[in-house]
Amino acid sequence: MDPKGQRVKLNDGHFIPVLGFGTFAPPEVPKSEALEVTKFAIEVGFRHIDSAHLYQNEEQVGQAIRSKIADGTVKREDVFYTSKPGEALFPKDENGKPIFDSVDLCRTWEALEKCKDAGLTKSIGVSNFNHKQLEKILNKPGLKYKPVCNQVECHPYLNQSKLLDFCKSHDIVLVAYGALGSQRIKEWVNPNLPFLLEDPVLSAIAKKHKQTPAVVALRYQIQRGVVVLAKSYNKKRIKENIQVFDFELTPEDMKAIDGLNRSIRYNELLLGVGHPEYPFFEEY
Repeated sequence: MDPKGQRVKLNDGHFIPVLGFGTFAPPEVPKSEALEVTKFAIEVGFRHIDSAHLYQNEEQVGQAIRSKIADGTVKREDVFYTSKPGEALFPKDENGKPIFDSVDLCRTWEALEKCKDAGLTKSIGVSNFNHKQLEKILNKPGLKYKPVCNQVECHPYLNQSKLLDFCKSHDIVLVAYGALGSQRIKEWVNPNLPFLLEDPVLSAIAKKHKQTPAVVALRYQIQRGVVVLAKSYNKKRIKENIQVFDFELTPEDMKAIDGLNRSIRYNELLLGVGHPEYPFFEEY
């Protein structure tokens, strides 16, 4: 970790900022808002921007980063940008169509290794992998590069402690999405699940530190060695979330938040339940 505690070193030698700005928004949110809020996030201090092909906003997010480089707010090397290429890297049949029912994790990983060799990306990692899927990659004959990170849902109600321990033992950084609970998108999230940010324990700790429950949930992850994504399109909350570096949780606070774990998964990725590589049947 760097002296300010704001970046951690990846297993390929590059550094990743521990606090990232998540850019996903529901389809009804105009894409122009991604441009606006990403620029604002960079202005208030975010240096890690997370997007994906699936979010359909990479053009706007890219414009925001370029404009903040052009006006001198940041240099390109200051910004760690994460993308997820989606189906582009999946194995194809003879007609060029992705073979979704037989995705070979190792072949897909080899495609990412080729991207790194070609200079298309500095670092390569995975998302939503359980420990057995990670082992499959790590034990692959002829493995060229280890995943630098595994981005998974992680918050006080699903603290992923076993997966975190596994990742740490292999020098893989765990990156937390859904760290504030989750946006209530009915196609993905069970609406009957409790709201994380209304939890009385989080609220009491937040009150003690004169912070919001959201900032406490983010700080919790950073102190346990997790890189955390803060997703908000509200400028007031974006500004509040950067305050995660202004205070520290006590060991008692951390223990109390650890005690909130109840294996609640907001994002079950139910569309993929029939897939042979559906990751969430494993405990971790």
